[in-house]
Order: sequence, then C-alpha cells, then structure tokens
Amino acid sequence: MTRTHVAPRLSRAYWRSWWAAGISNAGDGAFAAAIPLLTVTITHDPRLMSVVAAATYLPWLLLSLQAGALIDRRDPVGLMWRSQAIQAVIVGAVAVLVAFGHVDIYLLACAAFGLGACDVVFSIAAQTNLTNIVAKSLLHRANGNQQTAETVGKQFLGPPLGSLLFAVAAALPFGLDAATFVVSAVLLWTLPRRSRPAVERRPIADGLRWLARNRLLRTLAILLGVNTFCGQVGNVVLVLLATQTLRVDAANYGLLLASAAVGSVLGGLINARIVEMIGALPALLTALATNVVVFVGIGLSPNGFVLGSMLAVNGFVVTLWNIVVVSLRQEIVPTELFGRVSSVYKMVGWGLIPLGALTGGLVAHLLGLRAPYLAAGGLRGIALLLAAPTMIHAMRDQPGNT
Repeated sequence: MTRTHVAPRLSRAYWRSWWAAGISNAGDGAFAAAIPLLTVTITHDPRLMSVVAAATYLPWLLLSLQAGALIDRRDPVGLMWRSQAIQAVIVGAVAVLVAFGHVDIYLLACAAFGLGACDVVFSIAAQTNLTNIVAKSLLHRANGNQQTAETVGKQFLGPPLGSLLFAVAAALPFGLDAATFVVSAVLLWTLPRRSRPAVERRPIADGLRWLARNRLLRTLAILLGVNTFCGQVGNVVLVLLATQTLRVDAANYGLLLASAAVGSVLGGLINARIVEMIGALPALLTALATNVVVFVGIGLSPNGFVLGSMLAVNGFVVTLWNIVVVSLRQEIVPTELFGRVSSVYKMVGWGLIPLGALTGGLVAHLLGLRAPYLAAGGLRGIALLLAAPTMIHAMRDQPGNT
C-alpha cells in the first residue's frame, strides 16, 4: 500500500492573521491616499508636508529597540490586537476633527506619530508571531501572501477608495480606516497565544550584538537604511509632483497609487517562484538595480501614465526585496532573539526615514519637485555599488548557498 504525499499547508491561524492584515491594510490604503490630499488643503509648502511624513516614521528610530525587547517578553498576539485597537481610537479621533474642521499640520503630525508608534509594535510582533504559526519551509509562501495582502489593501483597493471618499467628504476615509482597525483587532484577538521566554539581562544589547556579528543582515540593514532614506526623499513630494507638475486630479491620484499595487500584487504572487528559480542573491541584486532606474524614471516622468508605470515596476521589485529579506531573517535569527534582532534591524533600516522626509521637502523647495527623485536614484546607485561585494560574499557564506 502506497502513501500519498500531502504537501504542507498554511494553518487556520495563519489565514486569520492574513485576513486581519488584509482588512486593516485596506483602511490604511484609504488613509494613505487621504492624508496627503488633506495636507494639500492646508499647505502647499513641501517642508511642512514633510513634517507629517517624518512624524509617521520617527517612532522607528525612537521606539524600535524598546518594542523588540517587549515583544520577546510578551505574547505577540496580545500586542498585535492592542496596537490595532489603539490605532482605531487615534484615526477615529482624526475623522471627527476633520469632520468639524479642527485640523492642522501639527495635529496631523501628532496623530501620525501615534499611529507610527503602534505600527512599530504591530509590525515586529506580526513577523515574530509568523514564526510561531508557519513552518520554515513555508515562510517564502507565507511572506508572499502577506505582501500581497498588504499591497492589495494599501495600494490597490484602499487608495482609489480613499481618494473617492475624500472627494465626497474629507472625514470618510479616516472613519473607514478606524473601522478596519476594529475588525482587525477582533480577528487577531481570536488567534492562539504562545508564551514568550523570560529574558533576564540586557535584552536590547543581545539583539544589537547578534546583528552586529552577522555580516549579511548587518549589510542588508545598512543598505535598507540608505534605500528607505532615499525612498522618502522622493515619496514625500509624490503628491505634489503628481497633482501640480503632472496635473493629476484628486480622484485619479488614488488610481495612480493603485498602479504601484499592480506590480506589487504580481510580485507577491510570483516572486517566491522567482527566488526558487534564480536564487535569493540574484533576486536581491536585480531588485536593487531596478530600483535605481525606477527612481530616476519617476523624476523624469513627462505625464501621469509614465509615472504610474514607474510606480508599478517599483512595486514589483520592492515586493521581491521584502519577500527575500524577511524570509531570510526569519530563517536565520534565533526564535528567542527574533523580536530584539528585528527591532534593531528595523531601527537601522527605517530610522533614517524621518530625515529623508525632511530632506526631500528641503530639496524640492530649493531645486524643484523632480529633483528629490533624481537625487535619491543617484544615491541608491552609489550605495548598491558599495554594498554589493560584501552582500555577495556574505550570502554565499550562508548554509545552502554556493
């Protein structure tokens, strides 16, 4: 009698987590389209607009290490649903204030900081919990699914809906985002809990030391830091480049953002297969090199169609980078250190985003709305040339690579 081989499957707990992420990401996408449109109604000064973007990511610099230590001590599921619940309260308050016309740049910056602080905890806790509910052999598939859900929500469904709702009433997309956070929190609350091992001494220092000693992840973290800095240098003025230079109206701005999702969704569906076919190292190098070309192309875009095409390609290669690097981190970082190492990695990788936002606003003010993307593309190219030799050698030294 022969036995039928049954391929491993993703668990029900994983799919509940996936649905929670997908629903809240749709609300986040509506918020992402609405917040720059709301900001433009308050000011056209790119320097002031950059303050809101900087406040969103500042918690990654200030709170990442503490969040990682907390996650390694506490149940990640509890931290996930509580973070979503707090975000629901913050966005709900913004919706009420917008409805009554009591909103300014500084209030938006405070709300953005609060949402960003919750996102720091949620993001690291979610990646930590994924290692509890997904087998290592399925991590590429699981992360690909997660990336697809994030992309569909944040870039494909959410932005067009957010821009359309904003055109009807400015408060509506923020109310929608608050509602999706509530639904997500309820779904996450039903996930199985797993206790975390106690960490007795210097938990943050343990994560710092581990990352400092791992040449591959250390190099990737630094390269990510440069790339996210450059990304924000350009993206902080995207709404102005689209609406003022290329004359894209508010309703179509959401569709423009959705074009990035087309590439990202395609990437989420097939990039795991690409990694299996050509290997993680060629996939990473291809993604990074394409990113350089794309940013220069965005800066030179003559119209909204070309801009949308560039954003679509960018979405594809960013998804490819994310699937490879997140899976790699989940595979090689010890479970008991994952929260702390991930928090250090994210602090290095995302900590410069606020500075990138402020830099992009200043460059746009001094040199025009196309200049930030051109400068960011050039800097990304230099960083890739410097990091590539170390990255190639380090990845070849990993077990299973040649």
